[in-house]
Amino acid sequence: SGPDGEMLWLDVTHRPGRAPWVQLMGRYLLPPCKQRWHTCAAFLPQGGLLVCGDRRGSLLLFPCSSSPGQAVESTSITNGGTDSVGEDPSSELEPSCLSHKEALPLEAPVSVLFGLHGKTGVTSVACHKGYIYSTGRDGVYRQLRLQGQQLEVLRKHRPCKGLQWIEELRFTPDGDLHVLGFHADNFVVWSSRTGENLHCVPCGGGHRSWSYWSSPSAEVFAFIKSGDVMLYHREAEPCEQQVLLASLHGREITCVRRLGAVEVPGHTTLNVFVTGSEDTTSCVLALSEHSRAAVPLARLSDHISSVRALALAVPTGPGDKGFGDKGLSALLFSAGGRAQIECYRLLCSADPASESALACQVVHVASHRLDKHWERKKNRHKLVKMDPETRYMSLSVVPGTGTEQLPTPWKFLAAACSDASVRVFGLLEAARKLVLVAESFHHQRCVLKVEAFLHVQAGGERRHLLCSAATDGSVAFWDISRPIADAADALHRAEGEMQPLALGAPLLTVMAHSCGVNSLHVCETPEGRYLVASGSDDGSIHVCLLEVALGRGEDAAGTCLRVLERVAVPCAHAAHVTGIRVLRPDLLLSASVDQRLTLWRRGPGGLEALSTTFFHVPDLAEVDCWEVGEAGGELRYYCVLCGQGLEMLR
Repeated sequence: SGPDGEMLWLDVTHRPGRAPWVQLMGRYLLPPCKQRWHTCAAFLPQGGLLVCGDRRGSLLLFPCSSSPGQAVESTSITNGGTDSVGEDPSSELEPSCLSHKEALPLEAPVSVLFGLHGKTGVTSVACHKGYIYSTGRDGVYRQLRLQGQQLEVLRKHRPCKGLQWIEELRFTPDGDLHVLGFHADNFVVWSSRTGENLHCVPCGGGHRSWSYWSSPSAEVFAFIKSGDVMLYHREAEPCEQQVLLASLHGREITCVRRLGAVEVPGHTTLNVFVTGSEDTTSCVLALSEHSRAAVPLARLSDHISSVRALALAVPTGPGDKGFGDKGLSALLFSAGGRAQIECYRLLCSADPASESALACQVVHVASHRLDKHWERKKNRHKLVKMDPETRYMSLSVVPGTGTEQLPTPWKFLAAACSDASVRVFGLLEAARKLVLVAESFHHQRCVLKVEAFLHVQAGGERRHLLCSAATDGSVAFWDISRPIADAADALHRAEGEMQPLALGAPLLTVMAHSCGVNSLHVCETPEGRYLVASGSDDGSIHVCLLEVALGRGEDAAGTCLRVLERVAVPCAHAAHVTGIRVLRPDLLLSASVDQRLTLWRRGPGGLEALSTTFFHVPDLAEVDCWEVGEAGGELRYYCVLCGQGLEMLR
């Protein structure tokens, strides 16, 4: 790098016994900033492109050509002077090739990701298996891909807490990724596969000049400290510990969702799940019934607090992105503490060459935090923040929004919040925007669960309905059709920005329990009615049958809900009921912290217990169920349970 942000590409050829051959290949212009020089660069394997990082933390993509016809005349540089190529060094000196650099055009970047790694700079860029990886001193490394001639960020990774100075990535032959950096005053080599430090060298930290080399027999780390060249050498030691069962998370698993199943040639069907945990991460994993092993496919670490809720938007028609593609494609929403929501696009496909026989591509789509506007306020230390610890307790994707009745590219997400609100968000995947569009504080206490469902009348008229449950045992039912339609219109006119609308009052409120509702599920019956099942802290379960009647006109006031039947079992379990599912209109499943899984038959006389199974996961947090068709046409039901561990039953 030189003055005024000019960066030069020099091709230097070493010739034994002769002076080096230097050729000016290209000139590039870095974007204006205070510290205008590059820190790292790499040629992309696609050819004709150069990616580099600068001191301002930006990633830049330049066009480049290695054609010798475009290069400036070659010169040799020795003893501070220049010699013409092929002549004796003692001959008359010629001007340096830099004096003719104006013969080459000054190229501007074709793609700029300004300040991607913050103001501390980019430390390295690398290419591996078609992806671009960048590291920085902001504590994260990022995975990118090339779309045309534009850089697109897929996701970011935070290796471990405290590793703020990431210097380099090393891809190992066995498929592991080693992260090299400085943690406090130590040089650290961190394994992304095992999630632990492989090596730790007490060197004083943060050395700008260092080198690391490792082999199966030894490792060497050299660095400069106070003007002295220091060398650390260690012989390999036999590993005395063996991992019997690798952990999925470092703390309790709080939520689980099944993404689907993938058929892999030569393998049994693999089920793909997503889990969220108190350790602030989400994990995409494959579970094989044959090997009974859970293999992580991807780990998501964008949350700054615990992950409490997950929701999936799976393609349902040709208009949805990913429909008809090979493998599994879905939008994943994760939410939890600090009022934070993250959204990803997942694509899982068969990869027989990998250890898990599956490959999972993750693209980070959007994120949202309620207090982002607060962080931009001036003098906020003089103000009182209303609720700094708002948590999202539950998520539910609003179905049926990309239809002829509501032809919008926006997807909508309902959230239950600890600050007594029910919130609705809108996502525009193409623009990577997640916007708060509506909210209501009707419950006046912590909202624990939400479930969105779609009602379709015989004539094709639709209503988007929402069910929410709170800590007082109440279950409220909302018609959110009008707020969603108004929000879609406002977002279209305002180009993705709007003030939150009011959800209004619920259509119906049912006092189902005496205390908090920990589990909730809605299932449509063949007659077009809805079974709403819930479980509570007091060990009871409650089921009500609803009928939806639509008045004339498009006004939400024309929607009417009527309770046709209510059934309750006061002492269904000995502890909190944290999971409930309606498998069929006449069959229910409930799970509790008492580690019992109970099947119930719903009949004219109420609920009758059919069987009870004990499971092994303590502190049950959530249950997800699905059905699989057998060869004889019979349906087999599966369920996955999470808490202090993960278990799958059928």
